[in-house]
Amino acid sequence: MELYLVRHAIAEPGAAGLSDERRALTAHGRERFARCVAGLQRLGISVERLLHSPLLRAVETAELMAPLLEGESIVTTLLAEAPSLGLLRQFAGVASAAAVGHEPWMTELVNRLLFDEQASAPFVFKKGAVAWLRGEPVPGGMQLVAFLPPRVLVELT
Repeated sequence: MELYLVRHAIAEPGAAGLSDERRALTAHGRERFARCVAGLQRLGISVERLLHSPLLRAVETAELMAPLLEGESIVTTLLAEAPSLGLLRQFAGVASAAAVGHEPWMTELVNRLLFDEQASAPFVFKKGAVAWLRGEPVPGGMQLVAFLPPRVLVELT
């Protein structure tokens, strides 16, 4: 399967009186990530299933990915916590999927899928970045096809 792991786009910073769950994308974050999606489209990427965290910034990022979606979009709290086997089971039965989540869990998910739980991914997962994986969605069962920071995706448009 093809799996695209996405860190949410640039969001409002944490502030007094604003809960973490309600932090929205900034105007710049929306614009930049829309250009990232256009870059993914230029690469011919589409997904059958799109999973995303219920936190507002992930919901809004997932909404911007609608042009890539050819199937269902699913909200799951499993993307707002450390990766689990339950999350990996959500990728079963499709040839392509994307997941929108948060740090440090997206890096942990990449580690779990590429290596073992003790390994460390050799990159910084910037907001709006995409890790493109291929293989079986089980611990150690995938290979990294590409790591696409926002700067690279924007250049494709």
